[in-house]
Amino acid sequence: MFNCLRTLRPLKPCNLILLHLCACFLCFSSLVALAQTGQNKATPVSHIKVAPGFKVELLYSVPAKDQGSWVNLCVDNKGRILVSDQFGGLYRMAAPALGAPLEPTSIEAVPAPIRAVNGMVWAFGALYVGVNDYEQKISSGLYRLTDSTGDDQLDKVELLREVKSRGDHGVHAVVPTPDGQSLFLITGNNSKPPIISPTSPVTQVWGEDHLLPSMPDGRGHNRGVLAPGGIIYKVSPDGKQFEAYASGFRNIFGGAVNRDGELFTYDADMEYDFNTPWYRPTRICLVTSGAEFGWRNGAGKRPVFYPDNLPGILDIGPGSPTGMTFGYGAKFPAKYQDALYALDWSWGKLYAVHLKPNGSGYTATKEEFVTGAPLPITDAIIHPGDGAMYFTIGGRRVQSGLYRVTYVGNESTDIVTAKPATTSARETRHMLEDFHGEPNPRALDVAWPLLDHSDRLIRWSARMAIEHQPTQQWADMALEDSNTNTQVEALLALARMTGICPKHRTDQSPPVDKTMGRKLIDALLGVDTSKLKPAQQLTFIRTLQITLIRFGRPDEVIVKEINKKLDPLFPANTFEENWLLCETLAWLESSTVAAKTLTLIEDSSTQEEQLQYARSLRMLRAGWTTELRTRYFNWFLKASNYRGGASFDIFLKFIRDDAVASLDPNSKTALAALLATKPERKSVIANLGAIFEGREPQDWSLATLSATAKSDLQGRDCENGKRMFAAAACYACHRFNNQGGITGPDLTSAGRRYSPHDLLDQIINPSKVINDQFSAVVVITTAGVIHTGVVVNLNGDSLMLNTDLTNPNQQIRLNRNEIDEINISKVSPMPKGLLAKMTSEEILDLVAYVISAGDSKHELFK
Repeated sequence: MFNCLRTLRPLKPCNLILLHLCACFLCFSSLVALAQTGQNKATPVSHIKVAPGFKVELLYSVPAKDQGSWVNLCVDNKGRILVSDQFGGLYRMAAPALGAPLEPTSIEAVPAPIRAVNGMVWAFGALYVGVNDYEQKISSGLYRLTDSTGDDQLDKVELLREVKSRGDHGVHAVVPTPDGQSLFLITGNNSKPPIISPTSPVTQVWGEDHLLPSMPDGRGHNRGVLAPGGIIYKVSPDGKQFEAYASGFRNIFGGAVNRDGELFTYDADMEYDFNTPWYRPTRICLVTSGAEFGWRNGAGKRPVFYPDNLPGILDIGPGSPTGMTFGYGAKFPAKYQDALYALDWSWGKLYAVHLKPNGSGYTATKEEFVTGAPLPITDAIIHPGDGAMYFTIGGRRVQSGLYRVTYVGNESTDIVTAKPATTSARETRHMLEDFHGEPNPRALDVAWPLLDHSDRLIRWSARMAIEHQPTQQWADMALEDSNTNTQVEALLALARMTGICPKHRTDQSPPVDKTMGRKLIDALLGVDTSKLKPAQQLTFIRTLQITLIRFGRPDEVIVKEINKKLDPLFPANTFEENWLLCETLAWLESSTVAAKTLTLIEDSSTQEEQLQYARSLRMLRAGWTTELRTRYFNWFLKASNYRGGASFDIFLKFIRDDAVASLDPNSKTALAALLATKPERKSVIANLGAIFEGREPQDWSLATLSATAKSDLQGRDCENGKRMFAAAACYACHRFNNQGGITGPDLTSAGRRYSPHDLLDQIINPSKVINDQFSAVVVITTAGVIHTGVVVNLNGDSLMLNTDLTNPNQQIRLNRNEIDEINISKVSPMPKGLLAKMTSEEILDLVAYVISAGDSKHELFK
């Protein structure tokens, strides 16, 4: 349910997951007051913020001893609210009148012998529930609860389909399908797929598909857990038809269908991966037929640009996703009726996500609709009777409560009666999705021309349609296609459908078809890459990777031909192409890739890019000189001062260990002194700002820089702006274009929030306005010791304080009973003087880079 180790129990100080609980410092004085209240008291509404015009009521504080900790909500056929205890049973109650609390006597236990319900919905005259029983007292899976005696009490329990699972990442929500004929069952990556229908939209040829060996999580999380990851199933009401609808999720808990008939979910991140190239933030996903979202364990998670997985539509950031619902039927203003609500347990946020049609999919923006401290929010519903939103907090046996949100402002709350909307692109995608699951004689003629469509979801759906047809009907079409851009997509389908990932090969698997592997390579060698569109450039390289993975290493003559094909393409103009090319050339033992990649490492501004290139070189044996090896291992000394998630240092050690193991004896001797050198520990700012060494600091004034920005912000240097962003250690705390830290606000959209003057003001005067979410506190102990930092966890009498935002693992543990005083700091955790050693030209490049969101085609760079 909640991401592994996201908990309120005591945690190791080095565990970065504590940062996910920094909802606790949204208003820490409130949290301290809360800690002094009696037991069985849910977070008071005075500690909860809600969007303007809305009101929050605390209806009920759940007595933990008697009723547990509530994690799910739904409404039955009579409008009564059903709730579930994560480790216990179900409860039922009528919604109280607006303005009235929930009377404890109105809550009744549901007699059905069921427990550990993590998802539920009333449908087809019954209550369907997803059970995820950690304690394994009953089987996890999909159940149906009915009234067998007609006394209005649910008493009959049927297990429709067992889905074995363990821990939090198991069986979760149950959501009606858009056609009203079936159910979606949402599961995380620690559930094991049962027998799946062959008519499933997902083609069950999943694989790890890592050309270079992947690294497991440094702390052992989910080590050995392979694809397909979390799956959304499409299930008939009797449970007999059980199809895999989409796969590749990490840990999805909720789901919701919009009025257009599209399914959305909210997937989890892996907090140990912060500041690595394979970190993927929590994100809203549009779940289309046959979708794959690329979760793999450890460092194997697929980046969003891989053509064999799909991206989300909105990155949220770090968090612990829980429930979801649309606002349909709410007595809210129209904007909020149409919103998708996504809940984050650890940060205590209920987001309103606003969707906008875009091609065959959507784009989205988010706003914080409800936030609190603490507010471990688990589920939300819109009640069809009173039009209010109800939400629960709880989970992991923390204090639980039931709340209600109503609108009390002046805008109209008339119910929006909009009809389902469509676009021609979405109709095209749906037409292609009709071919998913079973052979259809029309599929190839319809889908093939759409393989190079500009809309990524249409390309995906077309490839899925083809993959569901017998390969003998289209293999030659793929191998001989004269349209370069459709061909590479078709070859990707052919490599997937005719090859088997080695890690998924069993005794029952057919032998490797070497003949097909050679045909695929010959076809790829024949591709004129100059005719490929940017998206198909990536598909071309990735298809070659999957062919090499699934069919094995070809003979050395073919290896030389592939090297000859790829070497002129590297380095390319984008990091995404270089990621794929560098991996592939290193696997091929190219004699030129080491020198080219080291130049990329040294020219790269971000640790994520550097880490990816270093990872790709770690097992390379060809093309090295002592000088190149020296540059490579000196980089590890520099990188030892980079910061990231709880597994970051271990991942870095894995890369270096592999690199050392790849050395021949002579190289080990020549590099012995360097290999024995211990890294010099530096602060993040000193490490990243080394390019300013020797410069004298300047006392830049806001007036001077603001005036210069007004006249000289055109014609700036984007690449230099990126270098300055890194050199000023901005990446250490802030995310920007999917890279960087998480201890400060995401700056990707800063250009929409700040003018150049305001941005400069924020940098020069960081304490002038401090974002509540990232405020520091000053803690004074009874012994008179003063500590300043950010509260990242509060559990019982234990308080964890992060004292350096550039190093998320620098934390101290304090005993709350020994704290004399806690005050919100008036000093920002962001240091002053970050611009002091820059020239005015460098500062303007930095400002232009941030304002433009790093877009080199922005007018500021013309």
